[in-house]
Amino acid sequence: MGSGLPDSEAGDAAAGDVHAAAELSRAAELLDEVKRGVRGGTLRLYRPRPTMAFGQRDTRLPGFEAARAASLAHGFEPVVRKAGGRAAAYHEGTLIVDHIEPAREAMVHHRRRFEVFGEVYAEVLRGLGVDARVGEIPGEYCPGEFSVHGVPAPGTVPGSRLKLVGTAQRVVSGAWLFSSVFVVSHAAPVRSVLTDVYRALELPFDPATAGALDDLVPGLGVGEVEQALLSMYREHGALG
Repeated sequence: MGSGLPDSEAGDAAAGDVHAAAELSRAAELLDEVKRGVRGGTLRLYRPRPTMAFGQRDTRLPGFEAARAASLAHGFEPVVRKAGGRAAAYHEGTLIVDHIEPAREAMVHHRRRFEVFGEVYAEVLRGLGVDARVGEIPGEYCPGEFSVHGVPAPGTVPGSRLKLVGTAQRVVSGAWLFSSVFVVSHAAPVRSVLTDVYRALELPFDPATAGALDDLVPGLGVGEVEQALLSMYREHGALG
């Protein structure tokens, strides 16, 4: 962990006429500004519009156009992100956290950042009453070694573990962007669109692994998660 709280930029794309592509472009702009020294480390939190964020590798699959069409049919705007990973869905019930920091040798601690952010975000969720742990679960969408998942209390939710936070990273010369998606509420639309998209892409996906925080802690909202994250940043400062 570094020292000092990053500058913050908050937004609510879900409440306005901001398209998903513009939100991704803003993240790229911030990364470039930090890289050039125009601004310091930056923390950006926002609620997105319904979006299906495809990875670069998804675009090379034969079923990509069918997957795009499936996204639109569900009301999710398809975009292609520059960070790694597979297709991920988010909407007004999710919170996106973009953390950008300058770094002379940004690639050196690439893996460590995944480890640190995963553990810290799991700790934040545990503070909200979620039995949160780090690690990929079989059949999850956009699979990642450092995804954050929740373990339901016995007999409360069908299935076993639920993916709650997906993370991705983009590194350029002089800076890095660590982007995380917290699925807070309304998991059903995410699960439904991902089922059709992954079927079109012919990629493995178990719908039972897609959940939201309020599946485990009923009533938990985006605002509470945002405040818990900001409190963590105020306490610890920059990460990575």
